Amino acid sequence: MSNLRGKRVLVTGGAGFIGTTVVRHLREAGAEPCVIDLRHPSYEVDTVVGDIRDPEAVAAAIQPGLHGIVHLAAMTSVLKSMEAPWDVHTTNVDGTATLLERARQAGVERFVSASTNAVVGDVGRQCITEEHALRPLTPYGATKAAAEMLLSGYGGSYGMACCSLRLSNVFGVGMDLKDSMVPRLMRAVIKGSTIDVYGDGEQVRDFVYVDDVARAFVRALEEGWTGATIIGAGESHSVNELVDMTREVTGHPVQTRNVAPKPGEMPAVVLDTSRARSLGWQPQMSMLEGLRATWEDFTQPAMEPAAR
Repeated sequence: MSNLRGKRVLVTGGAGFIGTTVVRHLREAGAEPCVIDLRHPSYEVDTVVGDIRDPEAVAAAIQPGLHGIVHLAAMTSVLKSMEAPWDVHTTNVDGTATLLERARQAGVERFVSASTNAVVGDVGRQCITEEHALRPLTPYGATKAAAEMLLSGYGGSYGMACCSLRLSNVFGVGMDLKDSMVPRLMRAVIKGSTIDVYGDGEQVRDFVYVDDVARAFVRALEEGWTGATIIGAGESHSVNELVDMTREVTGHPVQTRNVAPKPGEMPAVVLDTSRARSLGWQPQMSMLEGLRATWEDFTQPAMEPAAR
């Protein structure tokens, strides 16, 4: 039986792709989730509609008696962070600081935040571990590194169990509004359109299924994880391999076009997930099965592949 049973947990960004799944897993663990987001979730839950940079909205969401926080609300686009670095800073750094300070005042015991392996910058094809130095190469990566330092400082000073989960590329059911590679591929199949592949398509990424990520957040809350922990599949695939797998699970061709790579894009993300595994977490969904579930979600109930 989960030790979260009957405990109130706030999910920032709970109306989003990952947040919706985290709330479902928290409920399955017996917790009583609540949400702060810029919009109402698609499901029924106690919600504060507001901005995490707004102290009044945060104060309304974080009340005494709150056990833990899952912090997902953020600007997550690397490219947009390069176009509007101040916006990403105020959301990802100032917003996190506002949440942590209110959590300290309210006596919150545990705080688990979504981070990224972009905090370490470009290490080529080395396997990334939690021991790599923080050397982000984009404003987005820098804001996530700063947020990790804020969590470390609050954890060290106030006894709050603070953990940053460095997520790889999250995919799965419910991501139809996202603009990452997997949903772009799904939409290209449905519309019969051509999708851009940056460079030669041989850059590799680690893809982890959204339910596996949600289980990591719940486990981190349950057990009071601290510090940084990498959450990923532990195996990487090239973009070209992802295209081939999409063809396999959909049964349809995928038309691609190679274009110039974007600045700030890492050539490889290869992850060591041994720390998370030593803490009792490991992914359960394979890449192919996850893509099949995602495709089924994209094609139900009304969307059908374009005629060929």
